[in-house]
Amino acid sequence: MKTFGTLEWGYAGYERKPMWQLTVRPHVAIKLKRLFPRIRQEAAAHLLIADSPDVAADLTWFLQRYPLEMSVKTRRRLTEQTVAHQQYLDQVEMILEGKFSLDEFPEPARPGREYQQTAADLAYTTGGLLLGDEVGLGKTQSAMMLLRDPTTLPALIVVPTQLTRQWLRELGVVMPHLTGHIVTRGKPFVRRKRGESMVEEPYDTKGADVLIMTYHKLSGWRDVLAGQIKTVVFDEVQELRHAGTDKWYGAKAIADAADRRLGLSATPIYNYGGEAYNIYDVLKPDTLGTRTEFFREWGSEVRPTGDVVVGDTGALGEFLREQGLLLRRTRSDVGRELPVPTETVLTIDSETAAIDAAMVDVVTLAEHVLAGGRTERFTAAGQMDMRLRQATGIDKAPHVAAFVRLLLESEAKVVLFGWHRAVYEIWLDALADMNPVMYTGSESAAAKDASVQRFVNDPTCRVFIGSLRSGAGLDALQAASKVCVFGELDWSPAMHHQAIGRLARDGQEGEVVAYYLVSEEGSDPVISGVLESKRQQAEPFMAGKGGVLFTAQPGGTEHIKELARAVLAAAGGKRKPRAVA
Repeated sequence: MKTFGTLEWGYAGYERKPMWQLTVRPHVAIKLKRLFPRIRQEAAAHLLIADSPDVAADLTWFLQRYPLEMSVKTRRRLTEQTVAHQQYLDQVEMILEGKFSLDEFPEPARPGREYQQTAADLAYTTGGLLLGDEVGLGKTQSAMMLLRDPTTLPALIVVPTQLTRQWLRELGVVMPHLTGHIVTRGKPFVRRKRGESMVEEPYDTKGADVLIMTYHKLSGWRDVLAGQIKTVVFDEVQELRHAGTDKWYGAKAIADAADRRLGLSATPIYNYGGEAYNIYDVLKPDTLGTRTEFFREWGSEVRPTGDVVVGDTGALGEFLREQGLLLRRTRSDVGRELPVPTETVLTIDSETAAIDAAMVDVVTLAEHVLAGGRTERFTAAGQMDMRLRQATGIDKAPHVAAFVRLLLESEAKVVLFGWHRAVYEIWLDALADMNPVMYTGSESAAAKDASVQRFVNDPTCRVFIGSLRSGAGLDALQAASKVCVFGELDWSPAMHHQAIGRLARDGQEGEVVAYYLVSEEGSDPVISGVLESKRQQAEPFMAGKGGVLFTAQPGGTEHIKELARAVLAAAGGKRKPRAVA
């Protein structure tokens, strides 16, 4: 039989990882490079591809057209990996079709639904799943059901700061036979005074089956937990979309040594498709190759910030779905549809005192945004955005409070979303007789939890004031209210989508209504325009080609530049931007 070169398996590359080494004729090398974007060329005659079951399956297919000589050891490895890949795909397909379930384990105290069991089974089988079910479909329950198997323990659940107690309560309800513990220290030791000196003693996790920890504690615990934890669950896994941070390195160190990893988020990508690489480098390393290979295979552009723009996020999402590593179901998919929330944009009155006072500095900052150097633009953009958005919120705050009071004539309770502390203070004062509670970035986890419990259980507490970005994953408000008001706007429609999802979820007995209160002054007109344009864009990574999911923020500071142009236009063009140096 005619052959076109050789194929050998072994450890190669600077990482000394399992590799396939191909020495082939030039025209075959060209075809290989087209079919295998991950190929490395270490020398003129040798091509290297990282060994994985999916690569072995593709190589087996390629060898039907271009046979290669190989040793017995290499042929055995190729056959084993190809068979393993097919078995893996068959099992993934059976799970998704409901024909396979790890049902030999005990049922949880609160039984899950079939689609939640499917997610748990898929995470168990793949070892690295991103579960992106629509907000309110019970991703927490799916994660708990993964822990039915004793071999998944001990487990670590990593959560945003405000959700530690919520997860501990859920663990007690769903899996009461497991002991949970919230880690309260940033490092695995406690300094105590013994006699005249201070000593360090190990932090006592009380032998818990499940540890619950916030993201910012990961770096301090990485060396102790790596190798000890069998399963890691990352709630709101978009927290890991930026590589290189302390929490990302901590997450990766612990996850790399674990057997199974599960990421939960309905909105994992906020800016560019390359964020998916950073998330999967923690959840399922090597799935997308090295960072360089990922860009070569999927990327279309690298931003000055280093972010990778993916040319076809739909194809990337489809690839991950085929591998059983991405799962997203909508309410219609699982037969649990709720009435679609009604979203109404209302223009309200606004004062101009705060905006007028801020405009002197804001105009100067706008000039820097449009004409300054890179560092100057970055600093000025943040300051201008903060000052003008806060001034806009302050000027319309009394009118927002009056609107909420009007709603409370017919509604028992209202959830009010905002962003700035100065705006919250106005709302608190204007609605004091409604006994409002706070759930913002300033309260401790215990205080946030107390606010939720009071809003849900105390009939005299009628207003819940929440920060747009501090409520991701919060579950309970649907029991108390069906109306939310956006007294301030976020640049990202994903934040509004998440906020509405606090009410539009299982347990909601009414039709959810969301009001966007927009001023004709300040930053609101520009933000409203950006939000509308983003609502028209599809997010194919999660929703598939043709689907819509509002997860992406405007790239870079382009939305701030729009605001800067609007500021200078409002100033009447009295001052012209400086020329770019």
